[in-house]
Parts: sequence; C-alpha cells; structure tokens
Amino acid sequence: MATVSIDHIAMPTANAERLIQFYKRLGFKINDEEEWRAGSARIFSIQIGDSKINVHPEGMIADLRGPTAVPGCTDICFVWDGAPEECEKMLHDAGVEIIRGPGPRKGARAGGGLPAVSIYARDPDQNLLEWMIYS
Repeated sequence: MATVSIDHIAMPTANAERLIQFYKRLGFKINDEEEWRAGSARIFSIQIGDSKINVHPEGMIADLRGPTAVPGCTDICFVWDGAPEECEKMLHDAGVEIIRGPGPRKGARAGGGLPAVSIYARDPDQNLLEWMIYS
C-alpha cells in the first residue's frame, strides 16, 4: 500500500463570499455552497478534478487544522490542460492579475522530468496560485 494522491487540502479565508465569487470566475465548482449558506454545513469546498480545497470561512474554529493557519497561508499549484496563452486569457477574462510567468518550472509529473511552464497569480486572501502547463 502507498500514498497515491491528494484528496483535499484546507485553507482559511477572511471573506468567504469574495473567495466564492473569485473561484467561480475562474470556472471552479463550489461544493456545498447552498448548505453552507443555509447554515447546515460549516465549510464549503472548491472542486479540482478528483481533489478539493476545503475552505474554512471567517470565524470558524477548527481543532483539526494547522495551529497557525491564517488567510493567505496557502500556495496551490493547479495543472492547466491547454496552452499557456489559453491560461493567460482565462485569467485575464476573469480579471485576475498575473504576477509572474509564463516561465519554466519543474513540476511533479515524471519526477520533475517533464518540460513545463508556470503562471502565477493571487486570490483575494493573497494565497499564491500557480498554473502548471506541461508541454
């Protein structure tokens, strides 16, 4: 038996509404949004393929998270399935500022042996977001 993938990560937010709107503009699905709004779920999550990001809304107290977790503490790398120019357009169309890239990077695929470039941006909580594009 072995660890084979990441199921989810968790991150706190200072403004859940702003974060939901940001990730929706980028095309992500928000899980449990209606339940969270209705008060029947403590958290919502951002779906990415078979993984997700659990979002801890402002004011939420959780005993099972990093003791120093605060909004802006997360660095996330997504994989973009397309050309760098398409990723740049998606970010531009969503009103997201690219802070670096595209530029060469070493990703995880094939033990870091596949050629890739990355594009960087930040979400409203200042989490670092990276889109890895393999060629």
